Amino acid sequence: MTSPVLLDDAAVAAALPWGELIAAVEAAVTDPDGAAPPRTVHTVPVPDAGDASLLMKPGWITGEVIGVKVVTVFPDNGAIGRPTIQAGLLLFDGRHGSLIGCCAANELTTRRTAAASAAAASRLARDDVRRLLVVGTGALAPMAARAHAHVRPYERIDVWGRRPERAAALVDTLRTEGFTADVCHDLDAGVAAADVISTSTGSHEPLVRGSLVRPGTHVDLVGAFNATMRESDDALVGNASLFVDTRSDAVLAGDLASPIADGVITEDVIRADLAELLSGAHPGRSDDEEITVFKSVGLALEDVAAARLAFGVGEVDVSGS
Repeated sequence: MTSPVLLDDAAVAAALPWGELIAAVEAAVTDPDGAAPPRTVHTVPVPDAGDASLLMKPGWITGEVIGVKVVTVFPDNGAIGRPTIQAGLLLFDGRHGSLIGCCAANELTTRRTAAASAAAASRLARDDVRRLLVVGTGALAPMAARAHAHVRPYERIDVWGRRPERAAALVDTLRTEGFTADVCHDLDAGVAAADVISTSTGSHEPLVRGSLVRPGTHVDLVGAFNATMRESDDALVGNASLFVDTRSDAVLAGDLASPIADGVITEDVIRADLAELLSGAHPGRSDDEEITVFKSVGLALEDVAAARLAFGVGEVDVSGS
């Protein structure tokens, strides 16, 4: 029996180029043999600190692979210079249950999240988009910029953050990679000028105001993952065509949970989930004036897709990616 493989974040990054990863995510999400049961969440006491959370997210493709990602959330870690969210993933053979390997999953998570957003944008963003606004400066922000730029030819990427120095640092990084990037100092002006907006923040108050979003804009809402968090307002959600990664989880996040609770929208207005969008069951954008919103909270099959690619299990058709 082959010994299990251990991959660190650097090895994971090297194994997940954008074209192949986006194709892998599309293949896994639309695979009829794929399954992703609800995640489980546990509260874990931490001595001399606030409680931590332990999340377990399983997913599998029948007869091929089984993956389980385990995530820890330690809210007080920022005070000691450690990441708040950390993760690892175990991948098993789906025929015999043998352990294929394990990997650090922070890099895997940010990359697969951005890849899913880019896959959705390839169906929802206009073909002629030229300006991308990235809202947020955390670990996901540069991934979002790179992934979105893989599926659309942006002439300019603007970056907004609550701390301008962090936005400037991200802009410098993107420039060294060949992108035309600038710091956005006025968020409202940036929203009004953007063709595509990608948000990945921990905000509890709306950042993207629907009254400023131009017709034809695509908005990618990633950061607000629980009921108390929010990156968009009622005006945006109430006037846009809504798409989600999974209906059951997305409606629990504040961007949709709040307007649903207030009667602004109902769950029935969601046009399609990611599987329906990527499979062609829903055609995506209907015209150049439509405002589209993709709300994601994370899908275990995305983790399985990235892990399968990272460990070289199976082959993914990347033609056209």
